[in-house]
Amino acid sequence: MERSPNLLDEALGFNHQLSASSLRGRAVFIEDCLETSGSFVLHHLIKHFLSLHSSAGVVFVAFAQPLSHYERILRKLQGCNLLTQRNNNRFFFIDMLNLDCADGETSEGELAALYGKIQKAVEAIEATGNNGNSISVMIDDISLMEVAANGSSHHVLDFLHYCYTLTSEFGCSVIALNHEDICSNTENSRLTLQMEYMADILIKAEPLATGLASDVHGQLTVLEKGFSDGQTSSRGKVHKFQFKVKENGADYFYPGTSV
Repeated sequence: MERSPNLLDEALGFNHQLSASSLRGRAVFIEDCLETSGSFVLHHLIKHFLSLHSSAGVVFVAFAQPLSHYERILRKLQGCNLLTQRNNNRFFFIDMLNLDCADGETSEGELAALYGKIQKAVEAIEATGNNGNSISVMIDDISLMEVAANGSSHHVLDFLHYCYTLTSEFGCSVIALNHEDICSNTENSRLTLQMEYMADILIKAEPLATGLASDVHGQLTVLEKGFSDGQTSSRGKVHKFQFKVKENGADYFYPGTSV
C-alpha cells in the first residue's frame, strides 16, 4: 500500500510513487541548531530513497554516528533495513568518526581521499544499472567535518565543491546537514553562507518563536530556489510548517492543525 506524501514530501516534489528524480542533480542543505535538531529530515530522506517504491542508491558519509545508530533508527521507520540495502549495493556507508586531521595539509589530503571513496561508491551504484541514475550523497554532518578538519572551513568548502560536481557528472543529489550554531566564529559563518549559496533547496529546522510545546517540536522552512537554464525556468518557493518527531517518524502540519 502506497502512503500519501506528507508536507515535507510535497515541499520536496516527491510524488505518490516516491520518485527520487525530483532531487536529481540538486544540492540540498539542512540547517538546524542545538535547540532543534534536523537529523530527522536526513533519516526521512534515507528511508525515502531506499523504500520499496524507489530504485535509488545512497552514499552516506558519517561524521556524527556509527552505522548501528542509523540502522536502529531506520528499522523503526517502517522497517527500512540498512544492512540489507548495503548487501544489495544500494547503500554505501563511509565511517569518518575517527578522522582527526592534525594540520592543514593532513586535512586537505584526508578530504581528498574521502571524495575518492565517495566517487568510487557512486560509480559502483551506477554500475548496477538498476537505479535509474538516482544516487544521493548524504553527509552527517558538515560542522563535525569542519572540526575533524582542524577548523579548516576552506578545505571543507573545497570538498563540497568537488561533491557538487557529482550533480552534473552522475546526476547525483548532494544532501548535507549542518549545525548552524555549533560555533559562532567568522569562518563558520562564511561556511554557512557559502553552503546556502550553493544549495538548490535549503531546509531550516528552527524552534518555535513561542517557545517549547509538548505537541509541537519546531518549525521547518523549505526554500526552493528558482532557476532558469535557457529552456525551462522555475520560480522560487517557500514552504513553512511545523513538526513533531516521533519514535517511528515525524508528523508535519500547519500551525494550529496538529492532532
